[in-house]
Amino acid sequence: MFCRALRVRSNTAIKGSDRRKLRTDVAAAFPNLSAEQLTEFIPNKEELNVIKMHSHKGEAITVYMNNRNPILFEIEKALYPTVYTLWVYPDLLPAFSTWPPVLQKLAGGADLMLPGVVVPSSGLPQVERGTLCAVTLLGNRAPVAVAVATMSTAEMLAAGMKGKGFAVLHTYMDHLWEYGDKSYPPTLAPLVTDSAEKESAEDEEEMEGKEPVISFSTDPLQHVDIGDLSLKERDSCAIVVGKEELNENRAAETAEGANTEVQQEAEDSRTPQEQMDALFNQCFFHALKCKVKKSDLPLLTSTFLRSHMFPCCPAGQQLDIKKSSYKKFSKFLQCMQHQKILQVKELNKGVESIVEVDWKHPDIKAFTVPEGFSSASAAQDSKSEDREQVYHAPEIIPLYGVSTKMIPLFQESGHRKGSILSSSEVRNIVINYVKTNELVDETNKNFVKVNPILCDCLLDKSEQDEISNLRWDDLLSRCLERLQPLHQVTFFGQEPIVRKGNIEPIDITIAQRSSNKKVTIIKNLELYGLDPQRVANILQQKVQASATITPVPGTKDRVQVQIQGNQIHHLAKMLLEEYQLPRKYIQGLEKAPKLGRKK
Repeated sequence: MFCRALRVRSNTAIKGSDRRKLRTDVAAAFPNLSAEQLTEFIPNKEELNVIKMHSHKGEAITVYMNNRNPILFEIEKALYPTVYTLWVYPDLLPAFSTWPPVLQKLAGGADLMLPGVVVPSSGLPQVERGTLCAVTLLGNRAPVAVAVATMSTAEMLAAGMKGKGFAVLHTYMDHLWEYGDKSYPPTLAPLVTDSAEKESAEDEEEMEGKEPVISFSTDPLQHVDIGDLSLKERDSCAIVVGKEELNENRAAETAEGANTEVQQEAEDSRTPQEQMDALFNQCFFHALKCKVKKSDLPLLTSTFLRSHMFPCCPAGQQLDIKKSSYKKFSKFLQCMQHQKILQVKELNKGVESIVEVDWKHPDIKAFTVPEGFSSASAAQDSKSEDREQVYHAPEIIPLYGVSTKMIPLFQESGHRKGSILSSSEVRNIVINYVKTNELVDETNKNFVKVNPILCDCLLDKSEQDEISNLRWDDLLSRCLERLQPLHQVTFFGQEPIVRKGNIEPIDITIAQRSSNKKVTIIKNLELYGLDPQRVANILQQKVQASATITPVPGTKDRVQVQIQGNQIHHLAKMLLEEYQLPRKYIQGLEKAPKLGRKK
């Protein structure tokens, strides 16, 4: 649910009456909390904030914050604790354990499958279908996920521990966790309730004093490939086989040389976040050393990630900036810029490009291409990608900001100046305002009566004495016209960017040069994640005409593509069919030459 970015609607301090109601709701939802724990959980005087937000699917979510950490979230009037709360009260929910590599899958939005659940010797906790549960990692009692059981314990065992066991709502390292202080889970020792388990634990301690034995943290968790721990049902057999093989070969593994063991422990002890950071560094230096040329600069950062770093990723692995410590690709590039490896500039508003690379930097010189890659093959891949680049059109969503004049209309719904809303949210707010204030015309429900607030917000001075009713569509269109226009652009593999104003379309014009020659000029390609140099190269090959990149007159650091002849037909086919850009974002297609019959 929180694997993608959230859109915040409002952030306010909780009222006294709402605080009391929240404490009552928490006591009802979690009856095993004592009175002291409840007072500590929902304090009387400390500031509590209420954040209302929407998920990427449009679901309304209410989050309660205490000491800058989210402690609860509410969906459809049901309360759920966050991992921050469960680290303080680890026994608040019945807990099920899984293998550490599975956490990366859960944080990516996957549900927990039963083959990935570890069955302890004391048995699974007894739960019913729909019970709220916590998910822990083997060897640590601190929960890392909140989930709802999709079947009872009896049904899980009857199904042979196959199928989906839990629908995951929230995990450590997701976007809700990022709203807090981003702390790591504490290390809480598992509860040893069975006498046999206690004896085995004592025996292990005695063995540790006599001879070196691989610790539980490195066996079997870190030697098992994540493919053997897949959440999918069809891989359940692989899990069992993998575990059996590990038990059979444990003696052989412990007998390996000390140097090899230390090296494996150093590699396997890295957290998933550290592994992703290392992968990004490897692909970054690989791309700079083998893919990027000086003639490619300036290079859009989105193009660098998509067309140069992604191909450098080893087989079986995938770059995901959200699973790294940087969280945003721009922050990763800032870190590289601080090390003076490259220089990034914002050549266009909201669009960053790499403008300079220090090819003599010691880190670039010292980097060695991993096995399986070669400089020649990398160069060949770069050339083939220039010809066959996979472009993903950005997702563009129009948004609206509450202006000063419109504050009276929106303040009842908890919004203030500068609040960002979608068109559907504006529509719902206006409809609720009209119904709450009983402004629907009783004689004709297609009209809305204009009260003083609507009069001041939506009518011009010349209309205020003449208009007493407005049609619904006229009311909504006037409201949208008087809000501040904004737009949100989401490029492939990057975080959404919100910019002021309406997005400028790709502008195509025909200009006449000397000797009555025509040229086609294309502007604003960068706004849509298109590299002007790459577009010019592709057009030049398609139409066999000269194409150049020139500065846009009257602007700084903005470029335009200029190609000989009227090439709008070829350009339209490329933008509309190959790049799948909506026609409404392209201006000037009507200037294409009319195709007449040849005589």
